[in-house]
Amino acid sequence: MSATYGYKRTVVGAHYGWRDFLVQRISAVLMAVFTLLVLVQVLFTKGPIGYDVWAGIFAAQWMKALTFAVIVALLWHAWIGMCSIWYDYGKPAGLRLLLQAATIVWLVACGGWAVQVLWRL
Repeated sequence: MSATYGYKRTVVGAHYGWRDFLVQRISAVLMAVFTLLVLVQVLFTKGPIGYDVWAGIFAAQWMKALTFAVIVALLWHAWIGMCSIWYDYGKPAGLRLLLQAATIVWLVACGGWAVQVLWRL
């Protein structure tokens, strides 16, 4: 015979932060791997590193695709982190909404700038 004591929470399908947790970890690993890959390419480059060498590192199509994926991962990573901060410290709902809207505008502008720079390489 089983007895139920105390409050039982009804779970109705929300993920309770699990997706955000995974996105933060996976995007961090992707950014770390990308950083190591670029660092290895820079360290094993002979001679001084100028614009030609730097552009040559990002010339391959797979590197452009990987860089774009890292930019998206960085923006998503930053969005989740900033949302957490605004939910923790932006107590009035109106202030939190304003801060989140400003964060979206800032991240979209930064992402557009990064893609534009990548497009030029």
